[in-house]
Amino acid sequence: MAGRVKSRGFPAWLVAAVALIAVGWFLAGGSLDLDSDSSGTVSLDTTIGVDTRFSDLGIVTIDDLPAEADTTLDLIASGGPYPFARDDAIFQNRERLLPLRPDGHYREYTVITPGEDDRGARRIVAGADGELYYTDDHYASFREIVGVGS
Repeated sequence: MAGRVKSRGFPAWLVAAVALIAVGWFLAGGSLDLDSDSSGTVSLDTTIGVDTRFSDLGIVTIDDLPAEADTTLDLIASGGPYPFARDDAIFQNRERLLPLRPDGHYREYTVITPGEDDRGARRIVAGADGELYYTDDHYASFREIVGVGS
């Protein structure tokens, strides 16, 4: 997938500097481009950095996701078309495992499971603030995806 980044152990001062710049950007009215447009479609900005975190959940790196997740991330970035009608649907967060956000904040996408004759249990959930989460047990647990960026 284009835009893969592996963590290289950046110095703490560099991480702090980037964080300060990001906070300044947001306070000045900037935003990430993973958002829901008027049609409700989520677009993925692959410049979201490795060190951007949105939760205190465990993490999973791009390289540790199943290969099929790359395809799903590519589809999210390009706006589809998606293989299942439920892809790009609002995810309700009924389990309340993800950070609490307003209704409509999260959207869900299928990560194909080879050998399954239905959607299987694997999903990526994308939030309007740029966050990405992965579940391989049909919403019983989530890990935040890190390492999406250029």
